[in-house]
Amino acid sequence: MALQKSESNKEFNFTRSDFERVRALIYQKAGISLAESKQEMVYSRLARRLRATGIDSFGRYLDDLEAGRLGEEWESFTNALTTNLTSFFREAHHFPLLAEHLKKLRETPITIWCSASSTGEEPYSIAMTACEAFNTLTPPVQIVATDIDTNVLATGANGVYGIERIEKMAPERARRFFLRGRGDQEGMVRVRPELRQLVTFRQLNLLGDKWPLTGQFDVIFCRNVMIYFDKATQRKILSRFVPLMKPHALLFAGHSENFLYVSEALKLRGKTVYELDERGAARPAVK
Repeated sequence: MALQKSESNKEFNFTRSDFERVRALIYQKAGISLAESKQEMVYSRLARRLRATGIDSFGRYLDDLEAGRLGEEWESFTNALTTNLTSFFREAHHFPLLAEHLKKLRETPITIWCSASSTGEEPYSIAMTACEAFNTLTPPVQIVATDIDTNVLATGANGVYGIERIEKMAPERARRFFLRGRGDQEGMVRVRPELRQLVTFRQLNLLGDKWPLTGQFDVIFCRNVMIYFDKATQRKILSRFVPLMKPHALLFAGHSENFLYVSEALKLRGKTVYELDERGAARPAVK
């Protein structure tokens, strides 16, 4: 049985009741289902918010948060509990299939939605793939990159990374798409402006009532985010993806995600890559 009070050597008292309140709030706001094992992670990340707001207890912090007395703190609360693990060309097997798909499309501009963009490595990997597929820095693609976390969106829009982030990238690719910093920017790289122009970063909560999107997409990336949602939430999100997919569209999922058990409207095209299944359920209306 878990102890009601946190260990005495901690800066703030953090009870089991506090943890359950946090779990309920982040599920309500962002659909994230925090596991029992995440109690230490929650304490560590939210303790920073208590220090930043000058509040001396989790109970009062959560009371003030729910009562709306902390201004923009909901955004900081959500950002603190959002996990952002990413890298350039993560799950590399997806990108040759993406390139093949893009070259087959005749209607332009080609529209791509990266629905959990984190700090930008994924949408920029998509952009680099498009440039290579069409052999130009100005391919006929428009990429919308969204995330719930405003901090990582700012990083992505800026496009500046430590040079170690591209160490595993082929040297030719790195030279083509990144500018190396000099002077006080030594050890940093920046995505070329032509690449940044292909990507538009926007905040979007996958559980929000309205998504700031228009039209349908040729490609949707939703990788390694569904694992944080329960099955009911996954089903809800996928039901909203389907009407946003053109008939030929591809949906890319993460390596540990399986959408076949969640949506009858999708069928497997390749390794964790899905397309619409005409035999599946009729498309629901966009809400």
